[in-house]
Amino acid sequence: MGYMSSTPTTEQVNAALATVQDPEIHRPLTELDMVKSVEISADGAVSVGIYLTVAGCPMRGRIEKDVSAAVGKVPGVTGVTVDLDVMSEDQRKALQTKLRGGQAEKEIPFAKPNSLTKVFAVASGKGGVGKSSVTVNLAAAMAAQGHKVGVVDADIYGHSVPRMLGADDRPTKVEDMILPPTAHGIKVISVGMFTQGNQPVVWRGPMLHRALQQFLADVFWGDLDVLLMDLPPGTGDIAISVAQLLPNAEILVVTTPQQAAAEVAERAGAISAQTHQRVAGVIENMSYYQAPGSDERTYLFGEGGGQVVCDGLTKSLGTRVPLLGQIPLEVGLREGGDSGTPFVLSDPDSEAGKVLRSIAEELVGKPRGLSGMMLGISPARR
Repeated sequence: MGYMSSTPTTEQVNAALATVQDPEIHRPLTELDMVKSVEISADGAVSVGIYLTVAGCPMRGRIEKDVSAAVGKVPGVTGVTVDLDVMSEDQRKALQTKLRGGQAEKEIPFAKPNSLTKVFAVASGKGGVGKSSVTVNLAAAMAAQGHKVGVVDADIYGHSVPRMLGADDRPTKVEDMILPPTAHGIKVISVGMFTQGNQPVVWRGPMLHRALQQFLADVFWGDLDVLLMDLPPGTGDIAISVAQLLPNAEILVVTTPQQAAAEVAERAGAISAQTHQRVAGVIENMSYYQAPGSDERTYLFGEGGGQVVCDGLTKSLGTRVPLLGQIPLEVGLREGGDSGTPFVLSDPDSEAGKVLRSIAEELVGKPRGLSGMMLGISPARR
């Protein structure tokens, strides 16, 4: 070439490494103390040592590739080799403390008074009303609107959220901290990720409570705008545990239009009177069917159930409970649930997609600036 390109400096290589994020923790490797060593030879060949958090790290290939690509872009680098090592127990403990903001003990971040995360517990009176599908599509709509979203699949007996989101990865454990897999930009954790195959979960109340507590305290959620929890149908142990663990969680009630479903759904919302939680609103699912290209709506399951629930809850709770939206039946909603791509992403302009997107926007508003900050003023309890 006729001129000598200068040998890259350690600073340049470290600056390049600072642009590489751990795929699970989503923070730079340099910040997580994952860079073990950087050696630069005179001919510009760079050797980088990286500490993996755990030996069988499922993302090792991705980390290797990202490091090679980033360091390879530094002027003067002629080649990159990446050596992977594994953190010692002490290093992992230090990382855990760092991720927890210097706190070694466990607490549920969303339950702290200064938490900015909006928590919605999605409840229904009975199964089969499409509660999980509503949860997943709201999560996907919120994430697409620019919010940081997490989903806890607390439906212990019918855990279907990971499949609906296409979240096939297992969670990774760093010491006793769990890193949730991400799908469509949504962090998701489910009891189904901790059982073998499609085993049913046969747990009693106290175990369920403990599992839920773990999902909330041991999982590294990072800084979430919204946390959605898919509850089992009915008014059982889990609903009470959620109220104890997350007193600030707001309840979303999902029902279908028929009166029988509405009565049961009203009971699910009414426990909030005992738990002092706010009911954010009612969502009526499977409201009507509209054939493609036609304006005619067929009310397969009767009509008015959602409004009945709103009226009943408004009366029993003494505060207005709004009907947030009526979602029509669409074949794609079910197909999306089976394929792992939520319907609001694959078909956002469909009628159901529009309703779901508007409900999502109504619940969380615009991505947060300072508007969501707690001012330390609490409303007087009646």
